[in-house]
Amino acid sequence: MWRGVFPAVTTKFTTEGDLDKAEMERCFALQFEAGVDGMIVCGSLGENMTLEADEKIEILKIAKSVAGGKPVLMTICESATRRGEAAARAAAKAGADGFMVLPGVPYKSAPTETLAHVQAVAAAGGLPIMVYNNPVAYGVDVTLSMFDELARNELVVAMKESTDDIRRVTEVLTRFGERFDCFTGVDNLALESLLMGAHGWVAGLVVAFPKETVAIWKLVQAGRLEEARAIYRWFRPLLDLDVSTNLVQNIKLAEVSAIDSNDRVRAPRLPLVGAERHRVQGIIEAALAKRPTLPAF
Repeated sequence: MWRGVFPAVTTKFTTEGDLDKAEMERCFALQFEAGVDGMIVCGSLGENMTLEADEKIEILKIAKSVAGGKPVLMTICESATRRGEAAARAAAKAGADGFMVLPGVPYKSAPTETLAHVQAVAAAGGLPIMVYNNPVAYGVDVTLSMFDELARNELVVAMKESTDDIRRVTEVLTRFGERFDCFTGVDNLALESLLMGAHGWVAGLVVAFPKETVAIWKLVQAGRLEEARAIYRWFRPLLDLDVSTNLVQNIKLAEVSAIDSNDRVRAPRLPLVGAERHRVQGIIEAALAKRPTLPAF
């Protein structure tokens, strides 16, 4: 149902800290112009927990306005199931094509609680969902046994696999075949996961480098693996910026240099400064200096 590159986009703010709607429209459009297959708004990279409910709906509408009919998923990341249900109903009414659903973070729920939360949000929204499994960041692992239960729910169609365990993709496909669309969610394990059969890539650095990200996906699908590896090896230092506590600040800084955007974040986050900003900027500038020529398709 969902295949290919799905950017988990950043949220853009004005100097006053409000939503920068025009800049989001521009940045989101760049993604679709580069050939991405869908989009996920208001995720971890989108600073979900700092956004108000009405702001999330506004961001969804901006993405839908430039998506050209491609799917736009709303992230449901709520600490209370009832708020998750309300968010899903509101997003469905506003035109979402589906949801990416997290456990009820920051609470480290038991398996039965996690399943109940996901099932309740799915029922409330009534649209297809991707389960975001990131035990490294959130402390809750949606295990294969739990997906046995979720497989009975026709609304659960996909998973974002972010366990940081490259073996999991094979285990998912061996156990479930094509029942779920399995997306890799760790940028610096993306090519490895795609080579093992992952159906897509929920990507972060794509917001700054959409053409390179799409090229890797297309090359893998075409069996042009040496070309994919060459781009991925160039990309790898940048992709490592996604696997960091400061992933939002890192990636927004990459957007400054690569797509002439800004790195404004919403408190409690603050932009990178000092030695850390210098280090990350050095990685970005080194990559830009050796940016590869992309092959034709």
